[in-house]
Amino acid sequence: MLLELRVKNLALIEKAEVSFSEGLNILTGETGAGKSIIIGSVGLALGGKASREVIRQGAESAYIELVFAVTEPEKRRALAELEVELPEDGTLILSRRITPVRSVSKINDETVTLGRLREITGCLIDIHGQHEHQSLLYKSKHLMILDSFAKSATEPLKAQIAQVYCRYQDAKERLSAMDLDQESRLREADFLRYEIQEMENAKLKEGEEEELTAAYRRLSHAQKIMEHLAAAYRALDSEQIGRAVRDVAQAAEYDETLTGVRDQLMDAEAILGDAAHDISGYMDAFAFDEETFRQMESRLDLIHNMQAKYGNTVGEILRKLEEKKARLDELENFEMVKERLEKEFARQEKELDGLCAQLSAVRQEAAKSLTEEIRRGLEDLNFIDVRFEMEFRRLPRYTSDGFDEAEFLISTNPGLPLRPLANVASGGELSRIMLAIKAVLADTDDIPTLIFDEIDTGISGRTAQMVSEKLSYIAGRRQVICITHLPQIAAMADSHFEIAKAAEGGSTVTRIRELHAEQMVGELARLLGGAEITPAVLENAREMKKLAQERKTRR
Repeated sequence: MLLELRVKNLALIEKAEVSFSEGLNILTGETGAGKSIIIGSVGLALGGKASREVIRQGAESAYIELVFAVTEPEKRRALAELEVELPEDGTLILSRRITPVRSVSKINDETVTLGRLREITGCLIDIHGQHEHQSLLYKSKHLMILDSFAKSATEPLKAQIAQVYCRYQDAKERLSAMDLDQESRLREADFLRYEIQEMENAKLKEGEEEELTAAYRRLSHAQKIMEHLAAAYRALDSEQIGRAVRDVAQAAEYDETLTGVRDQLMDAEAILGDAAHDISGYMDAFAFDEETFRQMESRLDLIHNMQAKYGNTVGEILRKLEEKKARLDELENFEMVKERLEKEFARQEKELDGLCAQLSAVRQEAAKSLTEEIRRGLEDLNFIDVRFEMEFRRLPRYTSDGFDEAEFLISTNPGLPLRPLANVASGGELSRIMLAIKAVLADTDDIPTLIFDEIDTGISGRTAQMVSEKLSYIAGRRQVICITHLPQIAAMADSHFEIAKAAEGGSTVTRIRELHAEQMVGELARLLGGAEITPAVLENAREMKKLAQERKTRR
């Protein structure tokens, strides 16, 4: 759930803080007051495209912060899989700072890329504005909605299909690699033999380069090593430490408190003696052989040349060698290998086709329930005599998601044929269709926070009342944040925020405040009555709020 939104120096907003609650959070205000800036700030925080123009004039940067409470065990597990560590209370703080030259996003003080940011927040919050309603015009979105509705049945099959599809693609690519004429095969085989011979003649071993590099470096600096060790040996061979031991030992005969110092010096003398002995042994054993040095140098040159041609490491070169041997074996036994690959490809294709057919059958059965529930939801939203179905077509190819292409079809008037949404629905109708879908998915969708911007586009009267009740229904199961200009929707608010614009210090600023009960009534009266709020309008607003409260008890 989204607990808090903090915004600084964004467009008209100098500073704003909002604490959201569970249920239905409503934001209202005069046209141009900055309602869309508030929702837009959430979109920016979630990784939306930002430009320097969003920074408030005179400010060096804009800052947005979202505070989430992640308490659901499945969400905590999902975030843990994404390597997001949460404190005990489940607090997740997302922030984004936008400057004229760059923007920086953080999650719990860890800087993240926009791609990772979207991946993490995708399971926490979903924004539905006018653009998102338009996404219903894309058929790929329809299949996603269906799979979300029936995910308990579709997800296991989709996971199987994804695995088999990878094997199918691999078999397909390997079979395609065999599509060569005899001359090309012979030419490739000859080149492979040359490469294999060169790699085998090199007789590379894992770890060899590191050992040779260390030894080469030692021999390259032999003179410096011996000079430094000789100087160190002379210093350690000094009698100064022995004299210090004897002097302190004699002093300790007269003062027992010095025995600790004496013992320390004696230990130091022993350690330094051992070090001097080891240095002497190293110097005696050290030998520089010109021939060995040149052989070592030549061997390193060979290894580096092989790395330049076949791989960055010896391990990678050895893996490439095995791959080239396998490919040469395929070319030398072309007919037999091709026949085997054709059988393997046919087997993978058959298994994939069977799983895709199972998934398609599950989807088509689930689509009947989904479209019927959406149809009933559309009737609740004042679509009279509406028909709503889903049409399936088989793609000409397999995908990791099956072979289905599915599309919602709608008829909003009796006697008219079912047609794609893009050919029938207006912007306002798309908003209501999206709302009906979200209501259907309220019990299966696991996104805890939904934001609706311009959900009331093109509606009024009885339809607006029905939309408000549908929003309230969803809010009984999810946190909902909604911008509206309709009193019917605003009346359903569990928490109500007013956004206002004012002139301060020679500039325009946007302010936001949470309304208490009587202030909610006053804002409803403004939405109902416009410029002049009469006692009758206020009474109407109180009645509307009272009726809304009664309806909410039934959600």
